[in-house]
Amino acid sequence: MAKKIQKTNAVRLLDQKKIPYSLKEYEINEEHLDGVTAAEEIGQPVETVFKTLVATSMKKQLYVFVIPVAKELDLKAAAKFVGEKKIEMLHVRDLLANTGYIRGGCSPIGMKKQYPTVVDEAALLQDEIFISAGKRGMQICIAPKFLEQAAQAKFGSITC
Repeated sequence: MAKKIQKTNAVRLLDQKKIPYSLKEYEINEEHLDGVTAAEEIGQPVETVFKTLVATSMKKQLYVFVIPVAKELDLKAAAKFVGEKKIEMLHVRDLLANTGYIRGGCSPIGMKKQYPTVVDEAALLQDEIFISAGKRGMQICIAPKFLEQAAQAKFGSITC
């Protein structure tokens, strides 16, 4: 008998909106929660796996950025893209309260509130990308255009 997959907020939202996706589960190692390890665990090229980062402006506006796991967020470019002078990463202790997700399991889909979301334009080079499904050890495989729809996202050049 197949193991029943526990649905996350992200998965429920995709189902509700009838957006096509697939799921990949993998064993997690608490010592290695980084995205490069996740790519290795699901057997996918690192350029197809994206991480979700949350940043805050000086006015306490939150922004969500989805970037390739092997890249770094360019804070200046990201701030400029969203029309802010400066942004900084949201402290990990504030992640759950603001998004409903924890470090290593943060999805750009299905957060507590809909925050402005920007996906790095590198996603447009892929037919499908992998993002967190909203819990550690589970990835959503989704076409960038469907991620754009589900997360109400925009695409931009936000990595360095």
